[in-house]
Amino acid sequence: MSRAETPASRRTAPTITTDIPARLDRLPWSRWHWTIVVGLGTVWILDGLEVTVVGNIASRLSEPGSGLAISSGQVTGVAAALYVAGACTGALFWARLTDRYGRRRLFMITLAVYLAATALTSLSTEAWWFFLFRFLTGFGIGGEYAAINSAIDELIPSEHRGRVDLIINGSFWLGAVGGSLLSIVALDTAFLPENLGWRLTFALGAVLALVILLVRRHVPESPRWLLIHGREREAEEIVAGIERRIGADADLPEPSGRLEIRQRGTVTFREIAHTLFARYRKRAILGFSLFIGQAFLYNAITFGFGAILTKFFDVPSGRTGYYFAVIAVGNFFGPLLLGKLFDTVGRRIMISSTYLLSGVLLFGTAWLFDRGVLNAATLTACWCAVLFFASAGASSAYLTVSEIFPMETRAMSIAFFYALGTAAGGISGPLLFADLTATGHVGDTVLAFQIGAALMCVAGLVAAVLAVNAERRGLEDVAMPLTAVGEKGE
Repeated sequence: MSRAETPASRRTAPTITTDIPARLDRLPWSRWHWTIVVGLGTVWILDGLEVTVVGNIASRLSEPGSGLAISSGQVTGVAAALYVAGACTGALFWARLTDRYGRRRLFMITLAVYLAATALTSLSTEAWWFFLFRFLTGFGIGGEYAAINSAIDELIPSEHRGRVDLIINGSFWLGAVGGSLLSIVALDTAFLPENLGWRLTFALGAVLALVILLVRRHVPESPRWLLIHGREREAEEIVAGIERRIGADADLPEPSGRLEIRQRGTVTFREIAHTLFARYRKRAILGFSLFIGQAFLYNAITFGFGAILTKFFDVPSGRTGYYFAVIAVGNFFGPLLLGKLFDTVGRRIMISSTYLLSGVLLFGTAWLFDRGVLNAATLTACWCAVLFFASAGASSAYLTVSEIFPMETRAMSIAFFYALGTAAGGISGPLLFADLTATGHVGDTVLAFQIGAALMCVAGLVAAVLAVNAERRGLEDVAMPLTAVGEKGE
């Protein structure tokens, strides 16, 4: 509890009645919403670029003449684990500040951290330098997860929230396509020296981050956050400005529903823990299950996809980018084509089915791989089918934890489930699976596939029972703010 806030002060804090959340939810889709999508959502493209480039250039970095004394296993194992560890740490660190100081301030700072760290990665001459700035790059990206998903859900109308959130999180794979194709050029010594190409790929990430930083200047603070923190005048000015812009092109329906809230400054860690583990215990189990399942599948197995191609199918390191570009396209089309169904068919059916389908298909891929009937092309095709569904499911994990907990804990909830789920699958996973694929034994790689498949299936079954039907419902209806007068848990 902060010094400025006591139980007595909370009881006497100003209480206001507002229709601002309802006014935001009734807005039709407009060019203004596209500004939000471009300004906030494009950061996942950078994340996809980062992860894919590192996976694809692992073999080149380990070759003599790269300018960096490091092994392929260290890149896909240690460096990958440090990147995810940084993301987990950053998510928790920045999320607390996001809930306390606002979405806008933090999504500007975290992007600046990413920009600086990835630029410094390009200057690596020693393994320790590369490891350090991979950690700090993840530290910045982790903060983005909490700040961006909070802001997106609080600014996008409830009618479109599911599909928009899924497509934005799925845009990670547009970056993966770019990273795959970029790595092909970067690794071609006919174009660039072997000690320069991989550096330019990281430098390009910094340049793109700078462009996004400039676009973000036009994204406003979340009016919902402003309301709770006693800045209702600013919230009203922002919403009125949005209405003027959109109302010039369309007639706006009357908002339905008003909310009475008691304004306050901060929420304590004790209150956050009580909200997650007592008031919304079932929803917490759901969040853990979804994040652990998708984290093992993505952060563990796909980090080593390039190494699998080179080790088992003799694909040259400079050609793995083509294969990864193909599965990245499949990943993006999953949320793009299935996203609308999360708002129409519903969250419970779509979340559980995408997790279960991807798990079953991965079990099938493991069986085919074990029988030795796959080649590089057919393995890639199998992964396309698996990840078409898995990508939509993984994106829905971020959507789920950002909408099923109260406004005051939103960023922290996203960070908490991301950090713990990803720590289980994204830190231990790359270390475990790097060792499994490095043995060159088919059975070890099959085991890696089976672990990822089993965890996705378990998460799908949990979602079938515990998923919340949040489609086309306002955030305050799904989870009433802690500051709302008369609020209740599940």
